[in-house]
Amino acid sequence: MSPPLRKLGAVLSTMAMISNWMSQTLPSLVGLNTTRITTSDTLTQISPKEGWQVYSSAQDPDGRCICTVVAPEQNLCSRDAKSRQLRQLLEKVQNMSQSIEVLNLRTQRDFQYVLKMETQMKGLKAKFRQIEDDRKTLMTKHFQELKEKMDELLPLIPVLEQYKTDAKLITQFKEEIRNLSTVLTGIQEEIGAYDYEELHQRVVNLETRLRDCMKKLTCGKLMKITGPITVKISGTRFGAWMTDPLASEKNNRVWYMDSYTNNKIVREYKSISDFVSGAESRTYNLPFKWAGTNHVVYNGSLYFNKYQSNIIIKYSFDTGRVLAQRSLEYAGFHNVYPYTWGGFSDIDLMADEIGLWAVYATNQNAGNIVISQLNQDTLEVLKSWSTGYPKRSAGESFMICGTLYVTNSHLTGAKVYYSYSTKTSTYEYTDIPFHNQYFHISMLDYNARDRALYAWNNGHQVLFNVTLFHIIKTEDDT
Repeated sequence: MSPPLRKLGAVLSTMAMISNWMSQTLPSLVGLNTTRITTSDTLTQISPKEGWQVYSSAQDPDGRCICTVVAPEQNLCSRDAKSRQLRQLLEKVQNMSQSIEVLNLRTQRDFQYVLKMETQMKGLKAKFRQIEDDRKTLMTKHFQELKEKMDELLPLIPVLEQYKTDAKLITQFKEEIRNLSTVLTGIQEEIGAYDYEELHQRVVNLETRLRDCMKKLTCGKLMKITGPITVKISGTRFGAWMTDPLASEKNNRVWYMDSYTNNKIVREYKSISDFVSGAESRTYNLPFKWAGTNHVVYNGSLYFNKYQSNIIIKYSFDTGRVLAQRSLEYAGFHNVYPYTWGGFSDIDLMADEIGLWAVYATNQNAGNIVISQLNQDTLEVLKSWSTGYPKRSAGESFMICGTLYVTNSHLTGAKVYYSYSTKTSTYEYTDIPFHNQYFHISMLDYNARDRALYAWNNGHQVLFNVTLFHIIKTEDDT
């Protein structure tokens, strides 16, 4: 084949590949045939899940400061699929536009060559007609050679017509790509994602501001309990499991104490996931049996009620030794003043944002609940508050920010019915329901670090989320 024909064939082949690529790729880029966008070798699906999680509401009753504190989900920007995919889409359109521009320049250059060749061919055809009319004047051999060359070129005329049509199509593609790019840029500006990195930085700055705001929060008031989330099914009907509210963020050890009596074995797990899988990391054999299920781990030590006594034990996990023990004066024990479910639950040890607490009942307070704040090192009672709520009528109780919350039952239909504030020495009746999914709760404790309630629900280890109402501290507060 002659050089002009080879060149034209290469151009037409390139045209065919570009046309095929456009027909297959452009619909997917503009979303006509799928909701996914291909990036390298992976597919990214647009997820409908996005937004913010409400952390708590905050208000100053004097009207000095009102704000709502919210915490974004982790790595919010990395989950912003729509903005990320829009940015990727615009980049692809821009790349395609550049490719079309290059093709257009090459096409226009070749097209000028084709137009020139077409003119020459038409002129050559006219000359052949003239020669045919007077072919007697030419040598037969030379005429035949020219005739054969003309026959080779004649099929190119319809091909050239098609080439001109394809050149027009390229121009149309170029215009459509330009329009699409303009539309996408407008959409991107409309949703505020023109600069994705700038958006990410804005979210990071917002997270910093929220943390600063949260540092100004005073203790919160319980407003709502949601859940439960079932973590594991194990053990007997009664027991306790817990984490340390004062542990560092990297320390997520879990402690597990099955049954309410006749046991001294504490099982330790390095994390919640190890706890779920049963990958035990260590076992502790306590020097005394415990009573009840109302133990607490606080600042690396286990606090529990010694069996058949009103003695509180502080046991160090690090040294494996008893660091302190003290009798809780006048406190009833061994099912004298238990919760409604029994189980030697007379003395309930707990911790919150303020410190370590003991909840129990005495004859001197007619069997009603007494709240005592304890020194975490010596177990000395720092201060006590006497309430008017009968201990035997309580299903369970827990402390949040110095306020005791008491449930009215351990069975189905239980709710937080009563609260007592140690800050104001006042009480109120409440009505905060929660879902007792497995019908029998024998342990319910608040963890200030997780801001969640740990519960043992009929052999199920579960978590409840809490919603707290906060008061904002201002610079004027003393």
